[in-house]
Amino acid sequence: MRYHELYTSGELLARVRGAYSRLRSCNLCPHSCGVDRLSGKLGFCQAGVRPKIASANIHLGEEPPISGTGGSGTIFFSHCTLRCRFCQNFPISQMGNGSETTISGLAAHMLKLQRQGAHNVNFVTPGHYLPQILAALWLAIPQGFGLPLVWNSSGYELADVLTILEGVVDIYLPDMKYSDEEPANLFSAAPGYPEYNRGAVREMLRQVGHLDLDEAGLAVRGLIIRHLVLPGGVAGSRETVSWIAENLGVETHIALMNQYFPAYQAEETAGIGRKITVAEYDEAVEALEEYGLECGWVQE
Repeated sequence: MRYHELYTSGELLARVRGAYSRLRSCNLCPHSCGVDRLSGKLGFCQAGVRPKIASANIHLGEEPPISGTGGSGTIFFSHCTLRCRFCQNFPISQMGNGSETTISGLAAHMLKLQRQGAHNVNFVTPGHYLPQILAALWLAIPQGFGLPLVWNSSGYELADVLTILEGVVDIYLPDMKYSDEEPANLFSAAPGYPEYNRGAVREMLRQVGHLDLDEAGLAVRGLIIRHLVLPGGVAGSRETVSWIAENLGVETHIALMNQYFPAYQAEETAGIGRKITVAEYDEAVEALEEYGLECGWVQE
């Protein structure tokens, strides 16, 4: 892994220190709350200094190149930089369910997943714990850690913060949730989502390129974009697909998801209080075909 070179050169430790300095006036995500997390203050995401983990297990439900046959070693972090009213993982993201651990405890989870045969370690909703993840990697490497790292995020990220991860993350797995500002604010409390999201995925692609698979069909490096189709077209699926084709290229791998249902607060929220229809999903699939995006996965 390329992060071994960063470790040997001392660059990884320098990045750990630089990332932690951002917690003094936290600006890890677009909310840029400016709170001093090192002194115990909490911002929008409600995450403290110590990483909080909801689960760390082998998972077979990711995209085929991520899960493979042995599974992806998923580490689900508590809290989130979004407030999605339809979040299916709301006990973790919105209620903060999970257990605080130390940096060495996080490193131990990574090493355990490697011993269990995971193809990769998959950090789920990780952005608000970026410094802690880098520190855990710095501890895990001399203990023999060497799996590819997956950055599995909401896509609501700052491009300049992502530069800290260059050479560290092997596979980026971001959402592209919305093409317009209004639904991003209304349903996820994410001002500026389209602009920040598009800047983030551009930076991700710059770092790792398009998806590269090994002989066994496992992801070695690259970008996979997830897009969840929402009812009534509020996600702007066609616009997102068009933007990807024009700006990232038709080689981009997309996982087009149809599993939306009105979880959490969605039933009481106008516009997203029902499942999507077959016709709505088919329209998004047709957009993929229209814009020549043939790489990726659609669901039955």
